[in-house]
Amino acid sequence: MSSSTENTKFATSRLFNVEDWVVVVTGGGTGIGLMITQAFANNGARVYITGRRPEALETAAKTWGKSLLNPRGQIIPVPADCTDKASIENLVSTIAKYEKRVDVLVNNAGVSKGTSTVEKGDESAKALKEQLWNESLADWEEVYRTNVTSYFFTSAAFVPLLSAAAREGHTGTVINISSMSGITRTSQHHFKYNVSKAATIHLSQLLAQEFRRPGVNVRVNNIAPGIFPSEMTVGESDDKNKSSMEVPPDYGEKKGIPAGRPGREEDMAQLALFLACNEYAYGQTVSIEGGYLLEHP
Repeated sequence: MSSSTENTKFATSRLFNVEDWVVVVTGGGTGIGLMITQAFANNGARVYITGRRPEALETAAKTWGKSLLNPRGQIIPVPADCTDKASIENLVSTIAKYEKRVDVLVNNAGVSKGTSTVEKGDESAKALKEQLWNESLADWEEVYRTNVTSYFFTSAAFVPLLSAAAREGHTGTVINISSMSGITRTSQHHFKYNVSKAATIHLSQLLAQEFRRPGVNVRVNNIAPGIFPSEMTVGESDDKNKSSMEVPPDYGEKKGIPAGRPGREEDMAQLALFLACNEYAYGQTVSIEGGYLLEHP
């Protein structure tokens, strides 16, 4: 084999080739889910986006699916509620009507309900108890149901289609989206969210162990993002389902982020494509947070 032929395997078009792949992204209509959706669709994948808001899915498909860089790429909206087992089963059966396999499942749907008021100043046990006791039990349950339980059942439901993606040099893969908040030891004023994301990370490790068995052969990895513009961090999206953040000059200093900025769409896209394409990545949690955890371990 000539050196020029050998060198072709190092071309980015070969290293990150997802053309004709089938991808499912929960919460794929906005925020990080949309970033990942665009990363795959612009490189030729058929991406099924799902979520509880049909209008958001339709907007994403119409706005960003019309001018994809690769004409083989598609963004296909399929409404579903991944906190409901019947809805998950319907989602899988709908996609199975059109696809014989799923190459990548991205569990991204997530919620954060309210903040935990844990102010310093009054250090008494009574004050701390009152601050914590005001948490809503229903909010805790909803956050856990969305951020953890839905990942478990969605992954379980898609196992047959993910396993069917196995071929020479290729396996189906699950990418779970957790958060740096599941790694840092500070509460960041949202206990329930941080606890749920820590559980998501552990769930990813458990699924990685179970799904690696020879009869399944599906890789599971995990992305732990830092601060990226999304409806969760900003509170809203524009008419193109995009969120933007105002970044003051001292942003990095205030947030303790060495990179000095929030995450960009390209940052998320690069990591999602890497974990999807690198067949040697099993059970990994990759934090992408601009160095935040160096300041807030």
